[in-house]
Amino acid sequence: MFRAILPEGQILCERYDHAENGVELYDADDDFVAFVPYSNLHALVDEESYGEDERSIM
Repeated sequence: MFRAILPEGQILCERYDHAENGVELYDADDDFVAFVPYSNLHALVDEESYGEDERSIM
């Protein structure tokens, strides 16, 4: 699972694909969740990086 970090918050997704101007996020059922333009994407982090500790990693 991945976490897309945006200026307004975060979006969880199971997988993502790179598009020309951003990333497309998909859930576990392979349903489209969101398109995030690269200009709004601060980071795309593997959920395992967060672990049990919710402190900021930025």
